[in-house]
Amino acid sequence: MQKHTVSTTHAPAAIGPYNQAVIYDQLVFCSGQIGLHPESGEMIGPETDQQMRQVMKNLGEVLKVSGSGWENVLKCTIYLADMNDFAVVNEIYADFFPVEPPAREAVAVKTLPKNARVEVSCIAHR
Repeated sequence: MQKHTVSTTHAPAAIGPYNQAVIYDQLVFCSGQIGLHPESGEMIGPETDQQMRQVMKNLGEVLKVSGSGWENVLKCTIYLADMNDFAVVNEIYADFFPVEPPAREAVAVKTLPKNARVEVSCIAHR
């Protein structure tokens, strides 16, 4: 088994020493995504719902280039700058997992990169 890194221009480039995803055997480990626009590298907007939609779009692109998709996600981790945003994030998240959603945790953190409101990472299979 070999480890392969994943990169796509349809999701924001890494803003540090990491890859968008790593594939090992049939597992895809997606790095956390924040609400950055892939082309500009700028935050999509100040509102949590705007950012969450972009986060999920970015993750979807990484999953696609990895040979996976939303139906193959096993686990997600959601990081929130404010737990008061949980309901709006949960509503958008549910659109991507209408049946048999993956395992998940959601935690509030003090600060996210670029002062994002939300970050999501996931593990999927191919």
